[in-house]
Amino acid sequence: MEISLLLKALEYKSWADRRTLDAVGTLDSVQGAASLAFARQQLNHMVRVEENFRARLLSKPGLHSSTNTEVVPDLADLDQRLTASNTWLASYAAELRTDQVHQKLSFTFVDGLRGSMTPEEILFHIVNHGTYHRGAIGHALDLARAKRPADTYTVFIHALEPQRRDA
Repeated sequence: MEISLLLKALEYKSWADRRTLDAVGTLDSVQGAASLAFARQQLNHMVRVEENFRARLLSKPGLHSSTNTEVVPDLADLDQRLTASNTWLASYAAELRTDQVHQKLSFTFVDGLRGSMTPEEILFHIVNHGTYHRGAIGHALDLARAKRPADTYTVFIHALEPQRRDA
């Protein structure tokens, strides 16, 4: 994968995460309680996975022993952590040297199994992982009859470069 596409994918992830966080923030805490709880659980999982992979990119042990928690942080905390994660990931990728992109990193997953991935694969996984969970959150938004944000890459790229609509 070319590094510029990886940077664009991380920019897309940040954009899509923001749209999702904003949409979840509109849920009524009473009428949309189940959807809000589900969305928070999904966001908690997303950020814990990202925080563990950030540690792995830095050749450190994972920060978390599980990919979710019984007590889920409030939306403001999840928003702050996910936003910080997106900022860090973009900075990391921008500073990633070509000789580092395909360097294998070995680590232990939270289930105790060993694995190895390159930084490029880890960053791709994080983008793909977020897309999967935002889709699940979108369904929860639908169930709560809340506005579901359009968050596909095609919407992102045309919002970023509206002149492409005239091509």
